[in-house]
Amino acid sequence: MNVKIIVDSTVDMPGSCRDQVSVVPLTVRFGDEEYLDGVTIDRARFYERLVESDILPSTSQATPDAFAALFEQVKQEGGSAVVITISSKLSGTYQSACLAAEGYRNIYVVDSQTAAIGSGILAEYALRCAKEGLNAAAIAAQLERKKSDICLVALLDTLEYLKKGGRISKTAALAGGLLNIKPVVTVQDGEVVLIGKARGSKQGNNLLVEKIVACGGIDFSMPLLLGYSGLSDALLKKYVEDSGALWQGQTQTLESTMICSVVGTHTGPGVVAVAFFRKV
Repeated sequence: MNVKIIVDSTVDMPGSCRDQVSVVPLTVRFGDEEYLDGVTIDRARFYERLVESDILPSTSQATPDAFAALFEQVKQEGGSAVVITISSKLSGTYQSACLAAEGYRNIYVVDSQTAAIGSGILAEYALRCAKEGLNAAAIAAQLERKKSDICLVALLDTLEYLKKGGRISKTAALAGGLLNIKPVVTVQDGEVVLIGKARGSKQGNNLLVEKIVACGGIDFSMPLLLGYSGLSDALLKKYVEDSGALWQGQTQTLESTMICSVVGTHTGPGVVAVAFFRKV
């Protein structure tokens, strides 16, 4: 049976995987202007607008109808699907997918309990499972087992965007804004958590490495992905250079991607992020 992998547009994947999944877009708004994430506005244009605009964009979840259109296609083809969404604690998109899946057989919805490149490596793992011949039910079960092993660690330039979007407290944002503090965040139990602070980018990169080691180290046999927000990946390249000991002799290539518009709305530009499966 053909297994389709469906993701929402916040699920950031390497370019080599994007054409292997179907994507349901969330919505981004700049004032009265509304865009479908990744459809009517691409990532580069979004970050241009984010820097140019005095208005902080807003976002809204994918609709049940958007998912249902794909589910109907799966049904007509006699196939099955596994759906992977952003954490249900960060968006109502998971609930939309569940509502749309009611009445359909062979549609399995998985709450990734993470976001962006964290969800992306879970989706990449789903593709790997499908290639190995697992059916949709088995893939969904395997994702439920493995998603708790995902670590997403990100160095932000500022907490201001998370504060404005209500994703973190004003007190935490104020602490991060003092003295050129670079906050390090993760997604824990489906929510954004501040786990460290460093003064300046160099200390921030060092702290990012420390937090990766503290997570238990990287399982290089599983998908691994780096991410950045904004129009330039210069900060990410500097991080890779500074943290060479992490990757040396472990992997031949480090894939990276620009973080999607919806997540970028809440993090702002200048983010460097790493998502991996911890060693177990």
